[in-house]
Amino acid sequence: MLRSFSSYSTDHFRKDLLAGIIVGVIALPLGMAFAIASGVKPEYGIYTTIIAGILISIFGGSNYQIGGPTGAFVPVLLGIVMTYGYQNLLIAGFMAGVLLLLMGLLKLGGLIKFIPRPVIIGFTSGIAVIIFSGQIANFFGLRGVEQHEDFLSNMKEIMIHLDTMNVYSITTALICFFFMIVTPKFFPKIPSPLIGLLASSLAAAYFFPGQVATIASTFGEIPHSLPRFQVPQFTFEKVHMLLGPAFTIAVLGAIESLLSAVVADGMTGTKHNSNRELAGQGIANMITPLFGGIAATGAIARTATNIKSGAVSPVSGVVHGLAVLLVLVLFAPYASAIPLASMAPILMRVAWNMSERKEFSRILLTKTSDSLILCTTFVLTVFANLTIAVEAGLILSLILFVRRMGASLKIEQVLPDPEDKKVRPAAIEEGHHCPQISLFTVEGPLFFGAAQLFEHRIMEAIHYRPNVLILRMSKVPYMDTTGETILADILKDFREQGGLLLLSGMQPQPAEVIKRTKLLDLIGAEHIFSHTGEAITFALTKLNKNKCLGCKQSAFHECAELSIGNEKETKTDKGLLA
Repeated sequence: MLRSFSSYSTDHFRKDLLAGIIVGVIALPLGMAFAIASGVKPEYGIYTTIIAGILISIFGGSNYQIGGPTGAFVPVLLGIVMTYGYQNLLIAGFMAGVLLLLMGLLKLGGLIKFIPRPVIIGFTSGIAVIIFSGQIANFFGLRGVEQHEDFLSNMKEIMIHLDTMNVYSITTALICFFFMIVTPKFFPKIPSPLIGLLASSLAAAYFFPGQVATIASTFGEIPHSLPRFQVPQFTFEKVHMLLGPAFTIAVLGAIESLLSAVVADGMTGTKHNSNRELAGQGIANMITPLFGGIAATGAIARTATNIKSGAVSPVSGVVHGLAVLLVLVLFAPYASAIPLASMAPILMRVAWNMSERKEFSRILLTKTSDSLILCTTFVLTVFANLTIAVEAGLILSLILFVRRMGASLKIEQVLPDPEDKKVRPAAIEEGHHCPQISLFTVEGPLFFGAAQLFEHRIMEAIHYRPNVLILRMSKVPYMDTTGETILADILKDFREQGGLLLLSGMQPQPAEVIKRTKLLDLIGAEHIFSHTGEAITFALTKLNKNKCLGCKQSAFHECAELSIGNEKETKTDKGLLA
């Protein structure tokens, strides 16, 4: 943030001030809505917007990031609240902050990019379904609906209570929805969720007062000040119990914040610091629970709005938090009168926007392994939980990746082409091969996923018992210890049959592996060559020349000379014997 002030001016401050106020106005209803959807009081969402929003801007790694509660956390936080309670949610949030801070300090920010896109789209779309379905009861004003952890139970609960539908709640929700759709067409610079919220709230208050559930009637009055600083009661049992939920919050927060930062980079042409961003997220999530706030991360939509509103530095994020604080102090009683039916369309629209419909369809239509990963993650997010979904998506991605990499390994028997002497598989044909030298090209990573294929193919060659086996390794970029073990086994078996193993064109990584495992000493440095031609020349000196007698294979250009030489030697020997 200090670097941002190196050339900061009054004009920059005016732009940040305007952008911060605009984003703050948008963030206020969203903060309350996400808190309600997460199963906690709306003021906790406001506290999170203020404290986490300011801290993420100060300590984060992006100049434009707007932090706060987001829809991605809704199913996770709701599950924690229902299972462990609100106080334990604060502990889990603090622990997640510690984990995020450690991720940043350990420079793990770059690892997030290795999470497959289908996994991200799958759980994002699943979260969108959960958020949307979770607002059906508020939209229709259903009474007596109990929240459950699983999707099917919640849907069953809604179906059972459909007869309690409230026409006033539906009217309120539709008014909000109408203004959210119409406002951007006529007043594109005015936040449509705020207009929808105000219009529907006023309509409910004046035309049918007391007929719809409000924040005050459901959760009580919103306090007009921040809560007191309070440290949650940590115990070893609670920390152990909440380690899994905290890890889920941390990973999800890391993914969401870095995705938001990448979006900001694309819109501004800048470059964020991913490790500092994670550290900033960690600090914010450690401090926010001490004031009663819930988990926070980078908000993509609010960050994009911040940029479009003219923000030039992290000051806009600080202003956004202060603007929400000012509204809390001055207008808390009015916020308490907001109908829950007015909040429902806002969250439904958030869910619709985060559903990644086009990307979901595009991946699905490819009908590849990515489609399977996408569907698996999506279904498990909706019908199980986010933790299981992400774990299953990552494991499935890993299995399919290993399978693809294993299948990509090519092992071809080759020989020099008689015309241009270049080594090619096509050079091997009937009547043109060497019974004493087997030459193979190995192409692709030699790791645990491909080791079995490698062993089977080479052992098949050893079955023919050539004198010399040459492995061309110039196209093997990587070898793990499993591949090294298989190579060692091949060396052992081949030597037991009296054969000689030669390697050519070793790349640095595989060469370093066999050096560290001492396999280089077993093979012998004199049996490793930079070029295939050198290996062939050496192999020809190890032939049983008697077997070359009368050989018509002509596998190598030296074969003709060896064959003639053998015939002369044989005739001389016969003359001496006579």
